[in-house]
Amino acid sequence: MKAFCLVLLALCFTQAAQAQSIIRRRSSSLPNLEPGTFALEGMTPKPIVLKVQIEAPVYPTSKLQGALGSFAPGTLVTLLAMSDAAYRVRGHARHGDVAGWVLKTEMLSADPNLSTNLKKLYERTQLVGDLIQHKQVALGMTSQEVYASLGKPSRKSSKITAAGKEERLEYAIYDQVPQTTTGTNAFGQIVQSVIYVRVEVGTMSLSFKDGVVSEIEETKGNPLRGGGVRTIPPPVAGF
Repeated sequence: MKAFCLVLLALCFTQAAQAQSIIRRRSSSLPNLEPGTFALEGMTPKPIVLKVQIEAPVYPTSKLQGALGSFAPGTLVTLLAMSDAAYRVRGHARHGDVAGWVLKTEMLSADPNLSTNLKKLYERTQLVGDLIQHKQVALGMTSQEVYASLGKPSRKSSKITAAGKEERLEYAIYDQVPQTTTGTNAFGQIVQSVIYVRVEVGTMSLSFKDGVVSEIEETKGNPLRGGGVRTIPPPVAGF
């Protein structure tokens, strides 16, 4: 019994660590560097590499004042953060390795809509991070994000149709319900205390289409607690 409890505890810690890993890697926990800027490093599976197209001065802040040096045309740099007009990058400048701010117009990317897509990615990442922290789900989430938020489903099924593969996950939803107990203290006095008992409040079914949640159904009870279903934008293409 003791060994079983230790295994169960280890599994709980593993699931929590996986969820926190996703939050740290792809969530709003990424700090803002300066007002009007946001960090991008770690938000994508692979680092985003840009190419310097013209001689590009590099600055210590997003205000683009007091150049530290410059990047030569053709230099490859790694994207770290962005503002409306500038990117924060890391690379080898003419004077040595440096991390600083450069104008967006001086950088080349394989994605012509990179800046717009990154802003969408950041905004979506904030929403997903908040859902995972509160163990909630929404239309538009991926299965990986659902697993990070709710853990392993109690039941999983899939089917192939003319429209493609459809996946379905079912979850038992629990809540901590207060219960009052009566006992005696060390002096023999009768005392009451409140304990919280884990109680199933319902079951919920999530259907996936094209890899994202397309339908959320309360199959038993009221697991959504009358809060309705939230919708977030689907994953940004290319990320």
